[in-house]
Amino acid sequence: MERKAGVLMHISSLPNNRGIGSFGKSAYEFVDFLAESGLSLWQVLPLCPTSYGDSPYQSPSAVAGNPYFIDIDTLIENGLLKKTEASEYELGNVDYAAVYFERFNTLRKAFSRFIKAPPDDYEIFKKENAFWLDDYALFMALKESHDMQAWYTWEPEYMHRTANMNKFGKAAEFHKFLQYEFFRQWLALKNYANGKGIKIVGDMPIYVAHDSVEVWSNPKQFLLNPDLTKKVVAGVPPDYFSADGQLWGNPIYDWDYMRETGYEWWVMRMRMALKFYDVVRIDHFRGFADYYVIPADHTDAKHGEWHNGPGMSLFDVINERLSHPAIIAEDLGELHECVRELVRETGYPGMKVMQFAFDGNPYNDFYYTNYNENCVAYPGTHDNDTTRGWFEALNENDENLVRRTLGYYGDCSDIADVITERLFSSRANTVIIPMQDFLNLPTSARMNIPSTLGGNWAWRSAAEWKNKAASIRALAEKYDRL
Repeated sequence: MERKAGVLMHISSLPNNRGIGSFGKSAYEFVDFLAESGLSLWQVLPLCPTSYGDSPYQSPSAVAGNPYFIDIDTLIENGLLKKTEASEYELGNVDYAAVYFERFNTLRKAFSRFIKAPPDDYEIFKKENAFWLDDYALFMALKESHDMQAWYTWEPEYMHRTANMNKFGKAAEFHKFLQYEFFRQWLALKNYANGKGIKIVGDMPIYVAHDSVEVWSNPKQFLLNPDLTKKVVAGVPPDYFSADGQLWGNPIYDWDYMRETGYEWWVMRMRMALKFYDVVRIDHFRGFADYYVIPADHTDAKHGEWHNGPGMSLFDVINERLSHPAIIAEDLGELHECVRELVRETGYPGMKVMQFAFDGNPYNDFYYTNYNENCVAYPGTHDNDTTRGWFEALNENDENLVRRTLGYYGDCSDIADVITERLFSSRANTVIIPMQDFLNLPTSARMNIPSTLGGNWAWRSAAEWKNKAASIRALAEKYDRL
């Protein structure tokens, strides 16, 4: 199989003067940088809207796009905004509160001009996407009318969708415009990347948020009480990241109902993801083999039960309906044999994270000399510290263990380069390096600390990557990943 390499860099981290990365000029420059570097994969985090906590893994929609990523300067160029109507920010980490309170007011000004003479393809877009867009736009309009409160706090007629919703049509139209503009800009960028030989690796959270259009519009898909509160919630037991486990709080799917309906919802979701991405990384893939169930009233994830997931029956349907899409299985954590068996049966590449390799066991699956070809290797993921930050935080014993295992006794500030090169040299067909590690950045550039709220998802680059193309290309050439 083809040996290749890529980078993990979320859209929000791209530089501009608009407070958060977008599909604008810097995104196209980043694609040019990837092509110059000889990299063929650009992995992004979920492109769905963010909500409380700013996490792309807790979204009001599993299908819609994040309006923050709509490029403001493109709207100015297209005559939908005046320069004086768009706020400018100094380049720094994302201030989500500032962007939230400014951005939608700015986009409403663009919408007010757009709707006076919308292009012909706007109606086509709405018609082709009505199966999800109508519910999503109405949901967002209702949230706005309820001060963005969760749908399960609304009046019963809105919770249960028995009210006449016609009066929200104008408000919903604004959200249809946002999705039209998001799709238009993102697909143009994706086509540009594909034209340069670069594939987009997207990220699909396995679960959806309770406060999402999916749960509100189709509660039968989920294990809920008659009053639509959660019976049980998702998470994982205590692990590397948290001694209390991770209590995600997402509702659990009613897999029996989904099986009876031919997994139609999952086919739709995957089909939409394949519009956005060339390859789909499914987060917490183990949940399709067995999943952890926590009573909804618990305050941590220490006590729960494992239940059997849909297994191969789901992927048989997806493969048949969608012609065997390219999928990466996030198979991290302590795995039961049924998970390993499902990954083998699907044939999907799993993930190897080098930061997990240093326990003194020479046969550790995460150590680069032990990889097989069919895997995707990373120094760390968006949930890990940067490689430099991880190494600098080790105690003396652990640092010495890492050094002995690697046979490396140089300066600790070079550790990201050392591990990156080891991964490039490995048998893994695919290696993906977070941009922070290509740039050898410290902990301050970390993207997320699991089980914490606030301060995450905010790192941004100042385009330092432009100076790294030659060295990355040399690495790709040396290890046949060009």
